[in-house]
Amino acid sequence: MESKLTIKEKIGYGLGDTASHFVWDMVGFWILIFYTDTFGISAAAAGTIMLIARIWDMLSDPIMGIIADRTNTRWGKFRPYILWMALPYSILAMLTFTTPHFGPTGKVIYAGVTYLLLMTVFTAINLPYSSLSAVITSNSYERAGLNSYRFVFAFLGQFIVTGTALSLALYFGNGDTAKGYQYTLMLFGLISFVLFMITFKTTKERVQPPPEQKQNLKKDLANLFNNRPWVILFFVGIISFVMFAMQNLSIAYYFKYYIGQEESVQLFNVIGTVALIAGIPLSKPLSERFGKRNVYIASSLLSGIFFISLYIPGSKSTLMIYSLNILAKFTYAPAVPLLWTMLADTADYSEWKNGRRATGLVFSAATFAQKAGWGVGGALAGWLLALFEFIPNVEQSDTALSGIKLMISVFPGLLYMSCAILLYFYTIDHTTCMTMQKALDERRSPKPKSEE
Repeated sequence: MESKLTIKEKIGYGLGDTASHFVWDMVGFWILIFYTDTFGISAAAAGTIMLIARIWDMLSDPIMGIIADRTNTRWGKFRPYILWMALPYSILAMLTFTTPHFGPTGKVIYAGVTYLLLMTVFTAINLPYSSLSAVITSNSYERAGLNSYRFVFAFLGQFIVTGTALSLALYFGNGDTAKGYQYTLMLFGLISFVLFMITFKTTKERVQPPPEQKQNLKKDLANLFNNRPWVILFFVGIISFVMFAMQNLSIAYYFKYYIGQEESVQLFNVIGTVALIAGIPLSKPLSERFGKRNVYIASSLLSGIFFISLYIPGSKSTLMIYSLNILAKFTYAPAVPLLWTMLADTADYSEWKNGRRATGLVFSAATFAQKAGWGVGGALAGWLLALFEFIPNVEQSDTALSGIKLMISVFPGLLYMSCAILLYFYTIDHTTCMTMQKALDERRSPKPKSEE
């Protein structure tokens, strides 16, 4: 049985997601309104760019998983990509939020190219980073604790980004929002790079594939798609991230055009992030008490109801708006680390059942779901804004305002509640986890010479 992970390693691993969020949350919360209100392209064009990037991800994510599984260096399989990709990730983030002096067509092309490259590098660093949690320890509940640290630090990054991005853009730009966004991303990119280097230095890979395992992509893919728990989590991930993208990208429009207080979106996001950080530590004890699947189901149902309820308040009902946001984020929080912990369990499940381990390929589903969800959700947000007759930087029609309200409440709430239906069929429970861990520990233990 492995000893418990040190606090230093848990914090070091968690800072990697802080690093990721300094860029990812700029994309997740601000990219759409940046494209429409500052960069100067239409909402429909922005949504289409996000969808095209997701089509590319259908290839790049599994390819990256396959490459990572076949990587062998003195640093391990997954850590090297944190070292190699941190700088390109930071530079591309700045370029994505740079507004060139191009015409309308040139801007669309520039936005499409930089966004596509940023998402490709995101795959190359985030998939190995996520996979790392499955090979730092083989203990399922240690992984739950590790991922709790990860997402506390992830939402610390979100707290900073969503709470300061607009103010920093105004400060650095001094009236020029294009310049402000560019300088803000230069700062965030630098911080991201430093934090990724800390993650690289403080983590260690311990779980290795069976030594007798031969490379066989055909078998790995067959095992993956026959792994029912993995298939279920794949679709849960896509639906969840569609919900996140649609809501997060719409919140800025909600405050700017419905509430009439554009910068108040920062306080709204900060308070919601605090609720997330407060709820995440409940993930491990609740999952140990009730089981990971049951906690996830309860979370999706409860938070879905609170998200839907955000449609009710009027523009002046500030207390109700903030209260529902707190309740929605707090009840959603315990499920956040569980998706990644459960994915690691499905990698164990495949090794247990089939004698083969393909951690990178398993986690490519998570990064694909993450980006596919953001892409589809972002595309839907852009297309729905166009459908609801949104026009940038003017007073909106009742149709547009109603559409924006639906996009931050009813649509995402119903999507998230639907995850409970899928998770009903997820079969890896506490007993199965303990059985798998015991069997795999025995297989991985060095055999006495008499048995060799």
